[in-house]
Amino acid sequence: MTDLLGAPALSILYRGPLASCDYDCPYCPFAKRRDSRDQLRADRAALERFTAWVAEQPHGISVLFTPWGEGMVRSWYRRALVELSLLPHVERVAIQTNLSHRLEWTGEADLSKLALWATYHPGQVLYDRFLGKCRELSERGVRHSVGLVGLPEHHDQAVRLRADLPPETYLWVNAAEGHSYTDGEAARWTEIDPLFGRSRHAHRSKGLPCRTGESVISVDGEGTVRRCHFVPAVLGNLYDGSFRAALKPRGCPLETCDCHVGYVHLEPLGLYDVFAGGVLERIPY
Repeated sequence: MTDLLGAPALSILYRGPLASCDYDCPYCPFAKRRDSRDQLRADRAALERFTAWVAEQPHGISVLFTPWGEGMVRSWYRRALVELSLLPHVERVAIQTNLSHRLEWTGEADLSKLALWATYHPGQVLYDRFLGKCRELSERGVRHSVGLVGLPEHHDQAVRLRADLPPETYLWVNAAEGHSYTDGEAARWTEIDPLFGRSRHAHRSKGLPCRTGESVISVDGEGTVRRCHFVPAVLGNLYDGSFRAALKPRGCPLETCDCHVGYVHLEPLGLYDVFAGGVLERIPY
Protein backbone atom coordinates (compact mmCIF):
# COMPACT_ATOMS: atom_id res chain seq x y z
CA MET A 1 0.00 0.00 0.00
CA THR A 2 1.34 3.43 -0.96
CA ASP A 3 0.17 6.98 -0.51
CA LEU A 4 -0.39 9.55 -3.23
CA LEU A 5 3.32 10.40 -3.27
CA GLY A 6 4.25 6.80 -3.97
CA ALA A 7 5.93 6.33 -0.58
CA PRO A 8 4.95 3.44 1.69
CA ALA A 9 1.88 4.30 3.78
CA LEU A 10 1.90 3.24 7.41
CA SER A 11 -0.87 2.40 9.86
CA ILE A 12 0.04 2.89 13.52
CA LEU A 13 -1.66 1.45 16.59
CA TYR A 14 -0.66 3.84 19.37
CA ARG A 15 -1.00 2.91 23.04
CA GLY A 16 0.61 5.28 25.53
CA PRO A 17 0.91 4.83 29.30
CA LEU A 18 -2.65 6.03 30.05
CA ALA A 19 -4.45 3.35 32.07
CA SER A 20 -7.19 5.23 33.92
CA CYS A 21 -10.82 4.71 33.02
CA ASP A 22 -14.07 6.17 34.27
CA TYR A 23 -15.92 2.85 33.92
CA ASP A 24 -15.79 -0.28 36.07
CA CYS A 25 -16.57 -3.09 33.64
CA PRO A 26 -16.25 -6.51 35.32
CA TYR A 27 -14.74 -8.01 32.13
CA CYS A 28 -11.94 -5.41 31.95
CA PRO A 29 -8.74 -5.66 34.07
CA PHE A 30 -8.19 -1.89 33.80
CA ALA A 31 -11.58 -0.76 35.07
CA LYS A 32 -11.62 2.21 37.44
CA ARG A 33 -7.86 2.49 37.52
CA ARG A 34 -6.61 5.92 38.54
CA ASP A 35 -3.46 7.49 37.09
CA SER A 36 -1.50 9.88 39.26
CA ARG A 37 -0.84 13.45 38.13
CA ASP A 38 2.71 12.45 37.21
CA GLN A 39 1.41 9.54 35.16
CA LEU A 40 -1.05 11.79 33.35
CA ARG A 41 1.68 14.32 32.62
CA ALA A 42 3.87 11.55 31.25
CA ASP A 43 1.05 10.30 29.05
CA ARG A 44 0.39 13.78 27.72
CA ALA A 45 4.07 14.36 26.94
CA ALA A 46 4.31 11.01 25.18
CA LEU A 47 1.23 11.71 23.07
CA GLU A 48 2.42 15.18 22.10
CA ARG A 49 5.79 13.74 21.08
CA PHE A 50 4.05 11.15 18.93
CA THR A 51 1.78 13.74 17.30
CA ALA A 52 4.79 15.92 16.48
CA TRP A 53 6.54 12.94 14.89
CA VAL A 54 3.52 12.18 12.69
CA ALA A 55 3.40 15.82 11.58
CA GLU A 56 6.98 15.62 10.33
CA GLN A 57 6.59 12.52 8.16
CA PRO A 58 6.69 12.75 4.36
CA HIS A 59 4.40 9.77 3.68
CA GLY A 60 0.82 8.71 4.30
CA ILE A 61 -0.06 7.70 7.86
CA SER A 62 -3.19 6.39 9.56
CA VAL A 63 -3.48 6.21 13.34
CA LEU A 64 -5.69 4.21 15.69
CA PHE A 65 -5.43 5.09 19.38
CA THR A 66 -6.07 2.02 21.53
CA PRO A 67 -5.55 3.24 25.12
CA TRP A 68 -5.96 0.86 28.04
CA GLY A 69 -8.03 3.57 29.69
CA GLU A 70 -10.50 6.12 28.33
CA GLY A 71 -8.60 8.68 26.31
CA MET A 72 -11.40 10.98 25.21
CA VAL A 73 -11.96 12.38 28.70
CA ARG A 74 -8.43 13.83 28.41
CA SER A 75 -8.05 17.09 26.48
CA TRP A 76 -4.76 16.05 24.91
CA TYR A 77 -6.34 13.10 23.12
CA ARG A 78 -9.13 15.26 21.74
CA ARG A 79 -6.56 17.82 20.59
CA ALA A 80 -4.38 15.14 19.01
CA LEU A 81 -7.32 13.78 17.02
CA VAL A 82 -8.18 17.23 15.71
CA GLU A 83 -4.60 18.17 14.86
CA LEU A 84 -3.82 14.89 13.14
CA SER A 85 -7.03 15.01 11.11
CA LEU A 86 -5.98 18.38 9.70
CA LEU A 87 -2.61 17.16 8.41
CA PRO A 88 -2.71 16.59 4.63
CA HIS A 89 -0.74 13.31 4.74
CA VAL A 90 -2.83 11.74 7.53
CA GLU A 91 -5.37 9.50 5.86
CA ARG A 92 -7.36 8.40 8.93
CA VAL A 93 -7.25 9.02 12.68
CA ALA A 94 -9.47 7.01 15.01
CA ILE A 95 -9.79 6.05 18.66
CA GLN A 96 -11.50 3.38 20.74
CA THR A 97 -13.82 5.09 23.23
CA ASN A 98 -16.80 4.59 25.54
CA LEU A 99 -18.33 7.95 24.45
CA SER A 100 -18.52 9.27 28.01
CA HIS A 101 -17.23 12.67 26.88
CA ARG A 102 -18.72 15.70 25.16
CA LEU A 103 -18.56 15.75 21.38
CA GLU A 104 -18.44 19.46 20.49
CA TRP A 105 -14.70 19.21 19.76
CA THR A 106 -15.40 17.08 16.68
CA GLY A 107 -16.55 20.25 14.91
CA GLU A 108 -12.91 21.37 14.75
CA ALA A 109 -11.70 18.21 13.00
CA ASP A 110 -11.61 17.17 9.36
CA LEU A 111 -14.56 14.78 9.39
CA SER A 112 -13.42 13.10 6.21
CA LYS A 113 -10.55 11.64 8.27
CA LEU A 114 -11.81 11.40 11.85
CA ALA A 115 -13.54 8.23 13.08
CA LEU A 116 -14.60 6.77 16.44
CA TRP A 117 -14.78 3.12 17.49
CA ALA A 118 -17.42 3.33 20.22
CA THR A 119 -18.18 0.64 22.78
CA TYR A 120 -21.40 0.34 24.77
CA HIS A 121 -20.97 -1.00 28.29
CA PRO A 122 -24.35 -1.95 29.82
CA GLY A 123 -24.38 -1.30 33.55
CA GLN A 124 -21.86 1.54 33.23
CA VAL A 125 -23.98 4.11 31.39
CA LEU A 126 -27.70 4.69 30.95
CA TYR A 127 -28.90 3.27 27.66
CA ASP A 128 -30.59 6.49 26.53
CA ARG A 129 -27.46 8.49 27.29
CA PHE A 130 -25.27 6.24 25.16
CA LEU A 131 -27.81 6.13 22.33
CA GLY A 132 -28.01 9.91 22.47
CA LYS A 133 -24.24 10.14 21.98
CA CYS A 134 -24.46 7.86 18.95
CA ARG A 135 -27.24 9.96 17.47
CA GLU A 136 -25.21 13.10 18.07
CA LEU A 137 -22.29 11.57 16.19
CA SER A 138 -24.60 10.88 13.26
CA GLU A 139 -25.99 14.41 13.37
CA ARG A 140 -22.47 15.84 13.40
CA GLY A 141 -21.41 13.64 10.49
CA VAL A 142 -18.72 11.79 12.47
CA ARG A 143 -17.85 8.35 11.12
CA HIS A 144 -18.24 5.71 13.79
CA SER A 145 -18.93 2.10 14.57
CA VAL A 146 -20.70 0.90 17.70
CA GLY A 147 -20.39 -2.37 19.53
CA LEU A 148 -20.41 -4.35 22.75
CA VAL A 149 -19.16 -7.55 24.31
CA GLY A 150 -21.33 -10.55 23.50
CA LEU A 151 -22.20 -11.67 27.02
CA PRO A 152 -25.59 -13.39 27.48
CA GLU A 153 -26.81 -10.63 29.79
CA HIS A 154 -26.08 -8.06 27.06
CA HIS A 155 -28.18 -9.66 24.34
CA ASP A 156 -31.47 -7.85 24.97
CA GLN A 157 -29.66 -4.51 25.07
CA ALA A 158 -27.86 -5.37 21.82
CA VAL A 159 -31.15 -6.17 20.09
CA ARG A 160 -32.57 -2.88 21.32
CA LEU A 161 -29.49 -0.96 20.21
CA ARG A 162 -29.58 -2.51 16.73
CA ALA A 163 -33.22 -1.45 16.37
CA ASP A 164 -32.56 2.10 17.57
CA LEU A 165 -29.40 2.81 15.58
CA PRO A 166 -29.60 3.88 11.92
CA PRO A 167 -29.33 0.91 9.55
CA GLU A 168 -26.07 2.32 8.14
CA THR A 169 -24.35 2.26 11.55
CA TYR A 170 -22.40 -0.94 11.93
CA LEU A 171 -23.06 -2.66 15.26
CA TRP A 172 -20.27 -5.14 16.03
CA VAL A 173 -20.25 -7.81 18.71
CA ASN A 174 -17.03 -9.06 20.31
CA ALA A 175 -17.05 -12.63 21.51
CA ALA A 176 -16.52 -12.54 25.28
CA GLU A 177 -13.10 -13.72 26.37
CA GLY A 178 -13.25 -17.23 27.80
CA HIS A 179 -16.88 -17.71 26.76
CA SER A 180 -17.95 -20.55 24.46
CA TYR A 181 -20.98 -20.14 22.20
CA THR A 182 -23.30 -22.88 21.07
CA ASP A 183 -24.34 -22.72 17.44
CA GLY A 184 -27.73 -21.43 18.56
CA GLU A 185 -26.20 -18.68 20.67
CA ALA A 186 -23.84 -17.71 17.85
CA ALA A 187 -26.79 -17.50 15.45
CA ARG A 188 -28.58 -15.07 17.78
CA TRP A 189 -25.53 -12.81 17.88
CA THR A 190 -25.06 -13.12 14.11
CA GLU A 191 -28.56 -11.72 13.62
CA ILE A 192 -27.21 -8.54 15.24
CA ASP A 193 -23.70 -8.58 13.76
CA PRO A 194 -23.38 -10.56 10.50
CA LEU A 195 -19.61 -10.66 11.10
CA PHE A 196 -19.85 -12.19 14.58
CA GLY A 197 -18.48 -15.46 13.21
CA ARG A 198 -15.13 -13.74 12.71
CA SER A 199 -14.98 -13.07 16.45
CA ARG A 200 -16.47 -16.31 17.77
CA HIS A 201 -13.26 -18.35 17.67
CA ALA A 202 -9.59 -17.44 17.85
CA HIS A 203 -7.97 -17.57 14.41
CA ARG A 204 -5.10 -19.94 13.79
CA SER A 205 -2.33 -17.58 12.75
CA LYS A 206 1.01 -19.36 13.09
CA GLY A 207 3.08 -18.64 9.98
CA LEU A 208 0.27 -16.90 8.12
CA PRO A 209 1.12 -13.68 6.28
CA CYS A 210 0.10 -10.59 8.24
CA ARG A 211 0.43 -6.91 7.42
CA THR A 212 1.70 -6.14 10.91
CA GLY A 213 5.44 -5.56 10.86
CA GLU A 214 5.24 -4.40 7.26
CA SER A 215 2.60 -1.70 6.75
CA VAL A 216 1.11 -1.81 10.28
CA ILE A 217 3.00 -1.26 13.54
CA SER A 218 2.30 -0.89 17.25
CA VAL A 219 3.91 2.01 19.15
CA ASP A 220 4.04 2.65 22.90
CA GLY A 221 4.66 5.85 24.82
CA GLU A 222 8.44 5.45 24.67
CA GLY A 223 8.35 5.08 20.91
CA THR A 224 9.13 1.36 21.07
CA VAL A 225 7.88 -0.28 17.88
CA ARG A 226 6.48 -3.80 17.72
CA ARG A 227 4.63 -5.46 14.91
CA CYS A 228 1.39 -5.49 16.91
CA HIS A 229 0.11 -5.25 20.47
CA PHE A 230 0.31 -9.01 20.95
CA VAL A 231 3.84 -9.84 19.79
CA PRO A 232 6.46 -8.60 22.30
CA ALA A 233 9.47 -8.68 19.96
CA VAL A 234 10.83 -5.16 19.37
CA LEU A 235 11.41 -3.90 15.82
CA GLY A 236 13.17 -0.68 16.83
CA ASN A 237 12.25 2.82 17.92
CA LEU A 238 9.95 5.27 16.21
CA TYR A 239 11.92 8.39 17.04
CA ASP A 240 15.38 7.29 15.93
CA GLY A 241 14.01 5.62 12.81
CA SER A 242 15.56 2.28 13.66
CA PHE A 243 12.26 0.45 13.10
CA ARG A 244 12.19 1.17 9.38
CA ALA A 245 14.89 -1.35 8.48
CA ALA A 246 12.84 -4.07 10.17
CA LEU A 247 9.66 -3.51 8.14
CA LYS A 248 9.08 -6.46 5.83
CA PRO A 249 6.49 -9.13 5.00
CA ARG A 250 6.40 -11.81 7.67
CA GLY A 251 4.27 -14.58 9.09
CA CYS A 252 2.61 -14.43 12.49
CA PRO A 253 4.73 -16.04 15.24
CA LEU A 254 1.73 -16.79 17.49
CA GLU A 255 -0.42 -19.90 17.42
CA THR A 256 -3.69 -17.94 17.40
CA CYS A 257 -5.00 -14.38 17.21
CA ASP A 258 -8.27 -13.56 18.96
CA CYS A 259 -8.51 -9.75 18.93
CA HIS A 260 -9.97 -7.76 16.05
CA VAL A 261 -7.17 -5.17 16.08
CA GLY A 262 -4.81 -8.06 15.41
CA TYR A 263 -6.57 -10.54 13.13
CA VAL A 264 -8.03 -7.87 10.84
CA HIS A 265 -4.50 -7.63 9.42
CA LEU A 266 -4.13 -11.38 8.75
CA GLU A 267 -4.08 -11.51 4.97
CA PRO A 268 -5.77 -14.92 4.43
CA LEU A 269 -8.90 -13.70 6.24
CA GLY A 270 -9.52 -11.07 3.56
CA LEU A 271 -10.85 -8.53 6.06
CA TYR A 272 -9.25 -5.59 4.27
CA ASP A 273 -11.83 -6.22 1.56
CA VAL A 274 -14.65 -6.50 4.10
CA PHE A 275 -13.58 -3.31 5.90
CA ALA A 276 -12.33 -1.51 2.80
CA GLY A 277 -11.75 2.12 3.76
CA GLY A 278 -12.71 1.46 7.39
CA VAL A 279 -10.14 -0.97 8.77
CA LEU A 280 -9.03 1.20 11.69
CA GLU A 281 -12.49 2.29 12.80
CA ARG A 282 -14.06 -1.14 12.16
CA ILE A 283 -16.59 0.00 9.58
CA PRO A 284 -17.33 -2.46 6.77
CA TYR A 285 -18.39 -1.36 3.34
